[in-house]
Amino acid sequence: MLRMFLAATTAALAVLGGANAATGATGATEATGATPLTTTSPGPTPTIACPPALPITANVAGVTATSVTISYSIFFRPPCGYDPPMTVSLFANREDAQQWRSPVAVAVSGPERNGTVTIDRLTPDTEYWYRFTDVEGRRDPYVIASARTAPLASCRATATIDARWGSGFVATVTVRNTGSEPLDRWRVSWRWSGDERVQSVWGGVAETVGVDVTVRNAAYNGTLALDGVTTFGLLAATSSVPDGLTVSCAR
Repeated sequence: MLRMFLAATTAALAVLGGANAATGATGATEATGATPLTTTSPGPTPTIACPPALPITANVAGVTATSVTISYSIFFRPPCGYDPPMTVSLFANREDAQQWRSPVAVAVSGPERNGTVTIDRLTPDTEYWYRFTDVEGRRDPYVIASARTAPLASCRATATIDARWGSGFVATVTVRNTGSEPLDRWRVSWRWSGDERVQSVWGGVAETVGVDVTVRNAAYNGTLALDGVTTFGLLAATSSVPDGLTVSCAR
């Protein structure tokens, strides 16, 4: 009987002790005014939506026998675009350009967002492929295009208007070999300034595309020795006869 009494007393004291401990903890929290700590998971990072357009465009603005000038326009700033200056890299072929492998020439633009870059010391009559890198070294994945340097001047052409009237004129074009080796062919080109149009050509074969005219040698006068000369003539119709023709010659 005594043992049963002691066991019941021990159990009652244990329950009472647990209740007092819980009450003490609650009282301590209320006494200090502390707020129970809670944890929150970080929210997702906002995604920047870039406009559905190319961040940069470029085209060939001009060429010489040893240089290429490329114009560019940057439309967006980082992270959707670029900040100048831009670096233009030239490659020997399209595959090298696609892989960003072994550039043969490099030039850096100015601080303008719309400007030009000229790369010189190139090989005449050679095709190059170009790509862009921004000031942070980021490679543009979109623009990859080609440019070709002009051939070395191997001939010179001059035009003389021999006769004119209200609706047309006759001209003679002289072609001279000014290069360092004999020519086996030549072509003379010019651009009309008004409504001129070729009616006929003798001593050459004419091709007209819009206002651009090209006359190539005939079968019998394409070969020119050093300092050799040949001519061709043309009849043109127009509402206003020009003062003269500015023509260029190439092989």
